[in-house]
Amino acid sequence: MTRHHRTPRLLGTLLLAAAAGLTLGSGAAPAATAPPAIPLTQVIPAPASVEAGGSPYRITPGTRIRVEGSGEARRVGEYLARILRPSTGYRLPVTTHGTGGIRLRLGGGPPGGEGYRLESGARGVTITARGPAGLFHGVQTLRQLLPAAVERKTVQPGPWVVAGGTIEDLPRYAYRGAMLDVSRHFFTVAQVKRYIDELALYKINTLHLHLSDDQGWRIAIDSWPRLAAHGGSTQVGGGSGGFYTKAQYQDIVRHAASRYLEVVPEIDMPGHTNAALASYAGLNCDGVAPPLYTGTNVGFSSLCVPKPVTYDFVDDVIRELAALTPGRYLHIGGDEAHSTSHDDYVTFMDRVQPVVGRYGKTVIGWHQLTGAHPVKGALAQYWGLDGTSAAEKARVARAAQNGTRLILSPADRVYLDMKYTGDTPLGQDWAGLVEVRRSYDWDPGTYLPGAPGSAIAGVEAPLWSETIVTDADIDYMTFPRLPGVAELGWSPAATHDWDAYRTRLAAQGPRWQALGIGFYRSPQVPWPAD
Repeated sequence: MTRHHRTPRLLGTLLLAAAAGLTLGSGAAPAATAPPAIPLTQVIPAPASVEAGGSPYRITPGTRIRVEGSGEARRVGEYLARILRPSTGYRLPVTTHGTGGIRLRLGGGPPGGEGYRLESGARGVTITARGPAGLFHGVQTLRQLLPAAVERKTVQPGPWVVAGGTIEDLPRYAYRGAMLDVSRHFFTVAQVKRYIDELALYKINTLHLHLSDDQGWRIAIDSWPRLAAHGGSTQVGGGSGGFYTKAQYQDIVRHAASRYLEVVPEIDMPGHTNAALASYAGLNCDGVAPPLYTGTNVGFSSLCVPKPVTYDFVDDVIRELAALTPGRYLHIGGDEAHSTSHDDYVTFMDRVQPVVGRYGKTVIGWHQLTGAHPVKGALAQYWGLDGTSAAEKARVARAAQNGTRLILSPADRVYLDMKYTGDTPLGQDWAGLVEVRRSYDWDPGTYLPGAPGSAIAGVEAPLWSETIVTDADIDYMTFPRLPGVAELGWSPAATHDWDAYRTRLAAQGPRWQALGIGFYRSPQVPWPAD
C-alpha cells in the first residue's frame, strides 16, 4: 500500500519539475527543494505595475541573449552577459537570431526613454523599451529577480529561475542622483567607477561630482594649471590628495554613460574656494595666497567678487569643464558663502549663471541660489533640514512657484554622510542621526511647503567625504540608505510603504554580500540570517 502511494507522488514531482524546466539528475537535489523564484514584487525600486503569474523561466546552458533594435541594444546585452556568465558558467551568446531565451527589444514599451516592460514565461524573458536606458533599467530588474548568487564571480549551483509575469515600469522623476565629494578626500578613477556600478543597480541616473572645495581642487584646467597641481595636492587631514587629468575625467564620464548615468560636475563658488585661492594669489582681494587647508570648517573663503580676474577665472574653468562634459548640467555651488556679502553674492551669481549658458549647459546651484536671481531653466538643489527657517523655505518655494525647478537633498533625510546612530564609527551628526526609515519615509512631492509638485525635478543623495576614505567607508554609509532614495525618485508615490519596503530591503542583503558591498545592518530591517 505504501509503495502504491509513493509512485504517483514521485511521478507528480517529476512532472512538476519538467513543467518548471528543472531536471533531476545524478547527485542533483530534488526540484522540490530548490528555492522558490523571487517574486516580481520584491524589486527595488518598486515597479509601477506588476502582474504576477504564469510559468517561470529557467536560464540554462542553451540560453541565448537576443537583441533587437540597435547597437545600443547589443551593448546592453553584452553587459548582461558579462554579469551572468561567471556565476552561471553558461556561454550565453549575444545574438540577433533564434527564439526564446532572454530578449532585449528596442521599440514599444512604456513612454519615455527610461521605462521598460519585462515579460517572463516558460519560453523566455523579454525586456522591451523605447530607449536603451530603459533596456538597461530592465536588466537591473532582471538581476534582482535572479538569486543573489548570480552576482558572484565564480560558478554557482543555481538554479536560475525567473518568476512568471509582467512588469510595466517607468520613473516618477527624471532626475535621480547621488553625489560623491572627491574634494575633502580624493577618490581614484577606479573607485568612482565602482560607485557608478553600485548606483546603476538601483536605476540612479545622475552622478554629481563635487570637484572643488577648500581642501582640494580635483580637475585639471589647462589655463590655470596650479589649480590641480597645487590646489589638488592635499585633502582633509593632510596626505597627497590628487586630481583627475582631463583624460581620466572623460574616462569616468564614458563609464557613467555606459551605465546610463549623466555626470554633473560641480565647481563650488564663490565660497568653498580656498584650494583655488591658495593656488593663485591674484584671486584674493589682497593679492596674498592663503596656505592650503586640510581642516573641516566651512564658510571662511571667498573669491574676490569685484576683481575682473575672478571672471576670467570663472569663464576659463567653466569653458574647459563644459567641453569635457557631454551632459546637460554644470553645478556652480553657491552654498555657505558666509565670507561673501549678500550684495556681492547676488552680483557674482547673476554674472556667473550666463557663463554656464554660454557654454551650452544648464545651471544647477545649491538652494542659496534662490537668494540671487536664478536664470530661466536653472535648478536649485535644496539641502535644508526640517529645522530650516520658515523664511528660507518660503524663499525656495517662491522660486519654485516662479519656474525654478528643485532637486531635493534634505540633509537630515538623504545626506549619506550623516551617522545612522550615535555610535556609528563614521560620518557626522550636524544634521541629526539618519537611520534607514528616516531616510526613506518622506515624499518628495509634498516635502517642501508651498513648492508645487510639478517643480520637483527629482532627488539626490550626497555623500560628503570629511570622514570617508576607502571603498568600504563609501559602502557602509551608502548602503542600505541609497536604495530607499532611489525608490523615492523612481517609484509611484502609491507604492510607498515602510513596512513593505523594509522586507524588500532585507532581501537585498545577500546580493550586496555577493557583490562584496559591506553595509550597515540596521536593526530596523529584518535581515536574513547569514
